[in-house]
Amino acid sequence: MGVNVNLELGINLGFAINKYIEPEEWARIVGEGLNLRHVQFVADLLNPFLPGDYIEEQIERIQESTEKYNVKIDSVFTSAFTRVNHLMHPDSKARRIWINWFKDLFKIAARLGAKNGGSHFGTLTFASYKDKEVREKLIEEGVKGWQELSFYAKEIGFDCLIFEPMSIPREMANTVEETLELMERVNENSGVPLKICLDVGHAPHPDQRDPYIWIERLAQYTPIIHLQQTVMNKSYHWPFIPEYNKQGIIHPGKVLRAIEKSGATESQLIQLVFEISHREHWDTDFRIIEDLKSSVDYWRPYVKE
Repeated sequence: MGVNVNLELGINLGFAINKYIEPEEWARIVGEGLNLRHVQFVADLLNPFLPGDYIEEQIERIQESTEKYNVKIDSVFTSAFTRVNHLMHPDSKARRIWINWFKDLFKIAARLGAKNGGSHFGTLTFASYKDKEVREKLIEEGVKGWQELSFYAKEIGFDCLIFEPMSIPREMANTVEETLELMERVNENSGVPLKICLDVGHAPHPDQRDPYIWIERLAQYTPIIHLQQTVMNKSYHWPFIPEYNKQGIIHPGKVLRAIEKSGATESQLIQLVFEISHREHWDTDFRIIEDLKSSVDYWRPYVKE
């Protein structure tokens, strides 16, 4: 079906964490094995906390590997090990550390070719969430932190920053309305705009569990949509293979129709990025690449670049 928006198919490198961490391996898998050209790099593969000389060595290996296999790093995101409180940490010193950490991450990503990057908005502890005054203060700190990062992002050549609606109120952007409000608050004073990274499995609020409603209402504000197969009320990050597609609620045609309804325009580029996870289990550990290939094959008839 035709869609009035430019679409690209890519993959988030979370699948490679602790499994295919060598740049030569994940670049070969993506470029040759999956025949994908676009990747979302993840902080867990090259954490800015690492020593500078090691980071430089890795950047060189990544640049050589992505060039060899014709793979482009378009964005960067946090992942499993970096899903932390960061910009809404209760300690001001920690918040400053994480703002600087994001600047270092974005600088690394820009050298690798990325034009945007981000994370979840920030996570409140239970103590912070329960105290309304503290909660509001930390949300404001989160807004200020993203605004500071947006001006740094402009300096290094990013087009935008992105944040992901999450699963529970403490992790923020728990409803469509709250997602829009956070985006608008940051963009009242930003260097580059803050936009939304949707995930088809993140429809968390009990009153807004239909993922297609989220796409219809928010796709016009998003450059990236994470793809996973899942069921209603869950976020399984399953691959798109026959046994899961029979149970799952995510279908390419329905996703594209929801994008069509969103108001996204012909000038907008949306990357549909696989974010697929395989838990460390004997039954699945040896079929990761096979499942990823099946997922690409399932979506490719709908996204022909």
